[in-house]
Amino acid sequence: MAVAVLTLNAMEMNPALLQNNRIAPDFGYGRYRLGMMVALASVVMLFTGLSSAYIVRAASAPDWVVLPLPRLLWAGTAVLLCSSVTLEFSRRSLKRQLNESYRRWLAATSLLGVAFLFLQFSVWRQLVAQGVYITSHPHSSFFYLLTATHGLHLVGGLLALFYLLFRHRIPLLDYEDKAKRVAVTDAATLYWHFMDALWVYLFFLLFLWR
Repeated sequence: MAVAVLTLNAMEMNPALLQNNRIAPDFGYGRYRLGMMVALASVVMLFTGLSSAYIVRAASAPDWVVLPLPRLLWAGTAVLLCSSVTLEFSRRSLKRQLNESYRRWLAATSLLGVAFLFLQFSVWRQLVAQGVYITSHPHSSFFYLLTATHGLHLVGGLLALFYLLFRHRIPLLDYEDKAKRVAVTDAATLYWHFMDALWVYLFFLLFLWR
């Protein structure tokens, strides 16, 4: 009885918790999204610095040699873009309270993320087999540095997805718990979409920009 009263009071004070049979995050959980935006700001600063160094070095180096574009990078890019689509499906399923659909799309996103990292590792192995190392020339140095830094950040995103999959096994007690899960999923989705956009930027910078 007391739990029911508290739940009803929470819904009355927070009408955004349930709108048209969809779970929406309470305004109090906006801190998750805000915190993610602050974290992403630091990532932007990091890659801005690396990009600036890359552009200056490319413009001033007479020994600048661009690596041939590995074909596996196209496959990796397609896989990562697909992962953004599946994660968006997962996020929307959660808001519609389609829990099984949410879990399936979230698992698919995780698998695609792992596949991207595997393809990226395969590219590195392919380059090493061709005798292209991080110290071979400036472009190879930046390629390994930028793709590895992006990969490390993507691993962080994968850990967040695995966390969400683990939390999915825990029953939700009330609408407040559901709203919190939606807010956390929204923050993780924002991070993942940003990593996808960052990869497209790096792909353009490393191989299409002149």
